[in-house]
Amino acid sequence: MAVIPNFAIDKNMSILVLGTVALDTVKTPCGVRKNILGGSAAHFAMAARFFVPVNLVAIVGEDFPKRYIDLLDKKGIVLTSLIKVPGRTFRWVGEYKGDLNTALTITTELGVLSLFKPTLTESQRKIEHVFLANVDPEIQMHLLKSIHTPRLVGCDSMNYWISHKRNQLLRLLKKVDIYVANDAEARSLSGKSNLLDAARKLLCFGPKIVVVKKGEHGLLCVSRRMIFSLPGYPVNEAVDPTGAGDTFAGGFMGYLAKARRIDDGAIRKALVYGTVLASFNVENFGAKRVCNLSNVEIESRIRRFRKVAAF
Repeated sequence: MAVIPNFAIDKNMSILVLGTVALDTVKTPCGVRKNILGGSAAHFAMAARFFVPVNLVAIVGEDFPKRYIDLLDKKGIVLTSLIKVPGRTFRWVGEYKGDLNTALTITTELGVLSLFKPTLTESQRKIEHVFLANVDPEIQMHLLKSIHTPRLVGCDSMNYWISHKRNQLLRLLKKVDIYVANDAEARSLSGKSNLLDAARKLLCFGPKIVVVKKGEHGLLCVSRRMIFSLPGYPVNEAVDPTGAGDTFAGGFMGYLAKARRIDDGAIRKALVYGTVLASFNVENFGAKRVCNLSNVEIESRIRRFRKVAAF
């Protein structure tokens, strides 16, 4: 499996991500962290930045720490459409127990997210690679309609939107190329208990590719011509899985944007990169591990994963 040489970033390519930038309070068997940088767009951007420039579209409140904005900027993430307004930032408080596979949500505070109407610059409207990270599907559709000629559109969601805005989500899926969901979401939206049946049913809703995330157990990727299964990368100690799915999506979509092709080989390699980046994410709280990650570490883990997953 070829590694991108030196992870050289093509300045002529970029990806746009819509989602949340949040303040998370997380409790796991390894400890508690309060008001750390989180949110679907933040985790996605931290991973995708290794491949292409990332334009982040989100909203935060006046209470959002400047140090986190400075951190995102320092990592090369374009913050032109990160809006800061009066009010409180979206906050999530959650706890993980046991095998860390399921988060127990203690509280969710939407704050300024309830007022969010994303706006883009004219240059951002021309970006061809777009990822609609977890947020209200009506907001996702609003942004997608403002993109001139998208070449590749990926989408994520969550059980809350599946339950409360199913029709809006189904309309959105007709417009996207790749749908990324965890196993519970795939079963809920499709009505199928078997994951392969669920993925095939989701293809009928419009996406060309469906990726079902199974946490530490890896993933299942299904298109009309391909079925691909990949194990999770074995991590010695998982500390906090918050944002692992968004980190996976960032690595996956970032690689595809850089590769500039969407054949079976590129998809498989992209899935490997996404899986490896997600494995780093769980090794510390929030985005801390991926934030401090080096290209050398990624290349080394890709080589080890190749040996682990070889048949």
